[in-house]
Amino acid sequence: MNGANGRPRIGLALSGGVARGPAHVGALAVLEEAGIPIDFVAGTSAGSIIGAGYCAGLPITQLQELAAHAGWRAVADVAWSRDGLFTFARMERWLEEIVGIPNLALEDLAIPLAVVTTDLQTGESVTLRTGRLATAVRASCSVPGLVTPVEVDGRRLCDGGVTNNLPVDVVRAMGADVVIGVDLFAPEQGRKWGPLSIGATAIETLIRQAGGGVGRADCLIVPDIADGSFLRFSLSREYMAKGAAAARAALPQIRRRLRLGGGDEC
Repeated sequence: MNGANGRPRIGLALSGGVARGPAHVGALAVLEEAGIPIDFVAGTSAGSIIGAGYCAGLPITQLQELAAHAGWRAVADVAWSRDGLFTFARMERWLEEIVGIPNLALEDLAIPLAVVTTDLQTGESVTLRTGRLATAVRASCSVPGLVTPVEVDGRRLCDGGVTNNLPVDVVRAMGADVVIGVDLFAPEQGRKWGPLSIGATAIETLIRQAGGGVGRADCLIVPDIADGSFLRFSLSREYMAKGAAAARAALPQIRRRLRLGGGDEC
């Protein structure tokens, strides 16, 4: 079903990707410049950070500046607890400073946002659409075993990439007729680590396929960053450029899909 204005309602699914997250900003910049309206957003891990800023109304220029100067010191502290080596408690303060509204709730965002997390106890994917935005994003980014989980409503939540790395189904359930996915987890194939290369590629593939979103997006944007680090924020500008290039290449297919309003996929 289309929206009240007669056009398809467009959802954006933003995958996890750790320090590759700035590629989402590049893709968003191109979609906005092309006049592609976004009605709903669902984000996992790094995708939830970019989604939070975008849905809170930050302009693309501010998101670009944020991505260019992001780093581990802004979000992480050493924890050395039995639940993790690090804590992202600092991330909550950092995010609220960025959006400029203390205790901003998910339900008060300018564009509806769903944040995907994982319940450590049950292994279930847990989607947060209400409650404190900064806490939801922190939970979605908390890599189990490395970063301490976050308790929300009695559940110990961790990185959404464990169960749903590209939350296409989530944004479709929000009401999207057409879903554009931005996938930052394409695995690297050319590593020279011997047998460890095979293991690393397998793990990346498992995470990328978690939740099945890669095969379910109507239009898929895949920036050419498979050989890019998941940890080096110094590559942010390069990732933004590659995210923009991938989105620009996908625009003809996206426009065709939106004209069809259904039917053939991109």
